[in-house]
Amino acid sequence: MGSISNPFRFRIGVDVGGTNTDAVILDTNTTDLSKCVVAAHKTATTSPNVTDGIEVAVRHVLDQSEVPTDQISCLTIGTTHFINAIVEHDHRHLSKVAVIRLSKSFTREIPPFFDFPPSLKGIMYGWHTYVDGGLQIDGSQEAPIVEQQVIDACATIKGLGLTAIVVCGVFSPLDSVFNQEQRVRDILYEHHPDASVVCSSEISNLGFLERENASILNASIYQFAQRTISGFRLAMKRLDLRCALYLTQNDGTLIDAHSASQLPIRTFSSGPTNSMRGAAYLSGLYSGIHPSEASVVCDIGGTTADVGILLPSGYPRQSLANVAVAGVKINYGMPQVESIGIGGGSIVRCVGGKVTVGPDSVGYAINEKALIFDGDTLTATDIAVASGIRVSGSKAQNTSSLDAETVNKSSHVIKSKLERVIDLVKTSPKPLDLILVGGGSIISPDLLEGVNRIIRPPHFDVANAVGAAISRVSASVDIIQDTSAMTTREALRRAEELAIQKVIKNGADPATVTISEQEVLPLQYLDHRIRTIVKAVGDFVPSSNLVADFVLDREEVTNEIKLVSKPSQTTDDYEEVDINTYRPNIQKDLVTGIPEWLVSATDLEWMADGCYVLGCAGGGTSYPEMLKLRRLLQEGHTLRIIDVEDLVQDARVYWAGNMGSPSVPQERLVANESVEAIKEMMDYQRHDSFDALIGLEIGGSNGLLPLSIGSSKNFDRPVLDADWMGRAYPNLWQVTIAVHEPNQICPCAIASGDGRCLIMTKSPNDRMIDRTLRAPAVEMGYYVGLAARPTTTEFVKKWSVRNTMSQAWRIGRCIARAGRTNTVSTVTEQIIAEVGGTSTAKLLFRGKIVGVERRLHKGHSHGEVVIQEISTDVLDQTENGTFAAVARGGVLRIPFMNENLIAEHHADGGQTKVVATVPDLIVVLDSRTGTAIGVPEYKYGVVVTVLGITCSPIWQNKAGLEAGGPGAFGFDEIVYKPLGVYQEPSSVIREYLG
Repeated sequence: MGSISNPFRFRIGVDVGGTNTDAVILDTNTTDLSKCVVAAHKTATTSPNVTDGIEVAVRHVLDQSEVPTDQISCLTIGTTHFINAIVEHDHRHLSKVAVIRLSKSFTREIPPFFDFPPSLKGIMYGWHTYVDGGLQIDGSQEAPIVEQQVIDACATIKGLGLTAIVVCGVFSPLDSVFNQEQRVRDILYEHHPDASVVCSSEISNLGFLERENASILNASIYQFAQRTISGFRLAMKRLDLRCALYLTQNDGTLIDAHSASQLPIRTFSSGPTNSMRGAAYLSGLYSGIHPSEASVVCDIGGTTADVGILLPSGYPRQSLANVAVAGVKINYGMPQVESIGIGGGSIVRCVGGKVTVGPDSVGYAINEKALIFDGDTLTATDIAVASGIRVSGSKAQNTSSLDAETVNKSSHVIKSKLERVIDLVKTSPKPLDLILVGGGSIISPDLLEGVNRIIRPPHFDVANAVGAAISRVSASVDIIQDTSAMTTREALRRAEELAIQKVIKNGADPATVTISEQEVLPLQYLDHRIRTIVKAVGDFVPSSNLVADFVLDREEVTNEIKLVSKPSQTTDDYEEVDINTYRPNIQKDLVTGIPEWLVSATDLEWMADGCYVLGCAGGGTSYPEMLKLRRLLQEGHTLRIIDVEDLVQDARVYWAGNMGSPSVPQERLVANESVEAIKEMMDYQRHDSFDALIGLEIGGSNGLLPLSIGSSKNFDRPVLDADWMGRAYPNLWQVTIAVHEPNQICPCAIASGDGRCLIMTKSPNDRMIDRTLRAPAVEMGYYVGLAARPTTTEFVKKWSVRNTMSQAWRIGRCIARAGRTNTVSTVTEQIIAEVGGTSTAKLLFRGKIVGVERRLHKGHSHGEVVIQEISTDVLDQTENGTFAAVARGGVLRIPFMNENLIAEHHADGGQTKVVATVPDLIVVLDSRTGTAIGVPEYKYGVVVTVLGITCSPIWQNKAGLEAGGPGAFGFDEIVYKPLGVYQEPSSVIREYLG
């Protein structure tokens, strides 16, 4: 970085932590990493004003170095003040937010703020409304903007005294033509000049609720960010610094002060990112032209050790799934960091011959309480000194009384804890280099299992500030492209060119720009459409015109800019149920006497998790559908489930489901497509009523859909505890009733949710229905509700897979209990016990995803996920014990077509064996949460457990295997062998009746 002729050779980096504020001056002209830091200083972050610690630290390094201020190119600050205000529910720094949604027909079922913790919603909620607008997934307009609607909304917002506004349009990240959000913002500014408007498309990408949530957090913290950054500028003026001011982003790159004040969410996780980027620079591993290998960074402070992976690009690996901030789900990128309670100040205890280290710590008081500083508390740093490590200013003789056994046992505990957390972030058993940074890193031993070599770089104790100083400029492009006239490689190259243009515009030196990340994701059910994601980075270019704008109104910087102790938090009005004593509400209908399960919010949460497990990686997330149903309960509506055996003999049973690209409901959320389809079918059949509903499939979002259709808000009909698949399958004709009783789907109706409906009256066979409906479904927004020909009690009792809603509920309860009791490591065993024991289900494999291949064929997502076994410590035990996996060592390959199809084990010795196959259920669980992950969430590095569950006997006969066995998906050479003996799920209604 830098050049010999660079007139602005110095940079100042500052990292504001909860305990210390670190500052460095970095010389960008030197290639000697031991001399790159010309001055460094630490000061306590305890001042009432957030700028004071920064000013003190920077003044010290300026005085130490005597560097002329006109040779400093930039001041870069990393701070967690903004995220802290949200996490602490600090109402003094959070504004109320108004939300305007752009969609003419969708998103009404789940309002803004609906999944916020109640106390945070109480602080942030201002008002919300809906106006015409929104896009379809292909980029066309759902509806144009109506200016008067926006003006009317603006008048209401202004009348309420609100200034923070979020504009969130359906598929707005794809809007490069109509710029609907930006147009609405212009109208708002014209009629409400004092407002601050956040466009969701400028915050994050696809995923409507999560993007809107992130935008709300950004809008709420906006005014505090403005004041804080004004304070930073004021401090620069007092220091006579006339250079550019930057903040560090979550991904380890720069954001200019103005943009940071507009988009403070981009700085939420800059702390751990700064440490990792500093480690990358100081280690020298990522300074060459060619990419280095991945490495592990361990930042050990006084209380915790934070561990993450540096990718070959030298940037931190980002979190592989949506994250939550203060209980709010967002889809904004954050670094993936694992933390454990071990640090330099960790307290060491010896009780009954057993030694523990942490998680409690003396923290910043180590200079007073540790033995080596004449204190009376044994700490991890004392153990390090007793082992021969030198610590400046310490008194090693104070540890001479420690017996060798205590020192050895303590060292072993520290070593084991570090080895385990390092193994947790690795993507394979292959040893990686470990870069140790942070003041507490002296406690680490010189040898660790799974580590190739340990690197303790110069200036390791201020790596976080160095990381801020050396940050580069970045730009990202995330677009959906049409590949009908170009190859995937050409589409990716186009995205790369756009990213390069963007990063240069952001201030990067064109000669240093590289592509740091790229990914191609095919979109299910959308032929010739791919999502291309590219990130470019480059060195920041200093300019002779870098003069800070010091025209500040001092009244802007008020005493509100303070770092204060945590305020008292409002207690959320949500009470967790006691899982062990909770009983679902089963009551007999007063007229019919039939027992009915009256579904509660707790039941919904458990069933949602269970449905995603039974989706076998397909079916789409059930989370939005669960939120929609939860809202119905809050409005006083009822959701009812009954047993198949209680269905009257001559019942008329309707069945429906949503079909199309899972990417669509992520944006449009869940509307009433299937309700409209049933109304259309009833009209066609001349039915004025029906008796019950049955689900098309239990897997994924369709598993909960019948509850919405049957709710008292819509048809007020009970839902059968059964479905037509017992899992999820990719094709409509793979329902058991069609498999065993031909011509049971047509006539069928599809509806778009925005007023368009079609009836298909005939088909030569059931398999042609999918292909025939695809074209109109594309024209109707790539996602429709479908209602099939109503069926009879006879067919339901003969061909349905029974008690599957009960099974989803029980599986979800296992996941909830594991999370509550900290037994997630054995959640697979708990699920196995719940669904019938080891004779019915098997733990197939444990490992990490090391490869994912995706391709699109005839609208379906085809591909393969590769999982490699990893070495692990002994897992936590439960009363059920820990099961050995069916397959050990090597890798497990799982080809998929929307859903997982085959689990094929490739042993280290070269032997290959199929350990499970469709129609049995093959489920991939996230080992960190115990929840299922679907094909869209398959990402490199996720630690997983693979579960197999025996399917219903309905699938095990000739007709069932022809339609749903391995041969149905092209695996003609594989002969299906049942994983075990099927056990019908126990009915929740029968168990809890009375």
